Amino acid sequence: MKVIHKDGSIEILEGYKELEVLRHTAAHITAQAIKRLYPDAAFAYGPATDKGFYYDVDLGDKKLTENDLLVIEAEMKKITRENLPIKPFLLSKDDAMKLMKGRCEPYKVDLITDLPDDEVIGFYRQGDYIDMCRGPHLTYTKSLKAFKLMSVSGAYWKNDSKNKMLTRIYGTAFATQDELDSYLKMLDEAAKRDHRKIGKEMELFMLSDEGIGFPFFLPKGMILRNTLIEYWREIHTANNYYEISTPMMMNRSLWETSGHWEHYKDKMYITKNDDEDYCVKPMNCPGGILVYKNKRHSYRDFPLRVGELGLVHRHELKGTLHGLFRVRCLTQDDAHIFMRKDQISLEIAGVVRLINEVYSKFGFSYTLELSTRPEASMGSDEEWEVATNGLKEALNDLELPYEINEGDGAFYGPKLDFHLKDSIGRTWQC
Repeated sequence: MKVIHKDGSIEILEGYKELEVLRHTAAHITAQAIKRLYPDAAFAYGPATDKGFYYDVDLGDKKLTENDLLVIEAEMKKITRENLPIKPFLLSKDDAMKLMKGRCEPYKVDLITDLPDDEVIGFYRQGDYIDMCRGPHLTYTKSLKAFKLMSVSGAYWKNDSKNKMLTRIYGTAFATQDELDSYLKMLDEAAKRDHRKIGKEMELFMLSDEGIGFPFFLPKGMILRNTLIEYWREIHTANNYYEISTPMMMNRSLWETSGHWEHYKDKMYITKNDDEDYCVKPMNCPGGILVYKNKRHSYRDFPLRVGELGLVHRHELKGTLHGLFRVRCLTQDDAHIFMRKDQISLEIAGVVRLINEVYSKFGFSYTLELSTRPEASMGSDEEWEVATNGLKEALNDLELPYEINEGDGAFYGPKLDFHLKDSIGRTWQC
């Protein structure tokens, strides 16, 4: 993107999208407005996101209301009218520590403490406000034209429930007011279609404080759910899948072998059984592998297509829960296909056709993304190459366009992500 300075010079920022820079600046202006209104506020994280930005703030005992957000927003507008220059500067770790201690910013001090001793730390100043940040930012506050504070929630410091709960303030920003207005109109349309509202009105499901993140399905919801399950069984039978069911809870040693204990244990529910650790399954895969290992197989058995409707449990953070979209237990319609290497492309193509059949029946359009090996992963380079190439060949054979999402695969393998478009144009990763 290009940043135009007040003196007319132009700075090219490689690798940064305009909205990202704009929203990051909006987060800093939000923080400055909060600091003016609440001088004792202490700040944690304030990143840009794909929908806007947020800032985690310690406001002591203060609980923000919608009216408080309007007051903060008004102060932000005042700051933009002041057209304050936003200027970067660098400090050594020691000097950065002194600065943040002097400004009573304990969370920034905590972040600085974790950095190497020889680290050079970036800061940005706008008027009387200073924030620790790598940047980049807009060069003047007046450059932020269209923004709105959206909502408030709670967030644990460093996403750790043992730490203090902070106030997370969400907002969004766009280059123009027309773009912001269009986005807000889309949100209004989304609210009318909110599945939580529809689910309550149609008596399909309920949520309860006695089981946060664990949905209850009501009689009408069960009719709908069972109809979907009947359809699921019908198409899987037609495509030569065998259905199995695996235990909901198994010994910790299994999850150590599968790699989940090392990579996923923070999201697993764990209990003691006969003085041994048992884990409630967050995924069906290890159970499916045990079924496969139950007997010896001939090469003539392959491909062996196995399906399961498995109830899995994952300890998602409370602040991320959202109706049926983000829950702590869900029925995962899983499949495990055991095959020879020469069958990989054909079998993946079959899965993609099956997925397309289902999405088409329900009127969904989608785009495809191939996610490759992440830094934290298991398996050899050769295994990853074979699996990734199998996905590519299948998509190429089907002549389906796709994008590469480097490093966003699962820890155990590459994956295809289907991004579905809903009735008002939002996309959802499936």
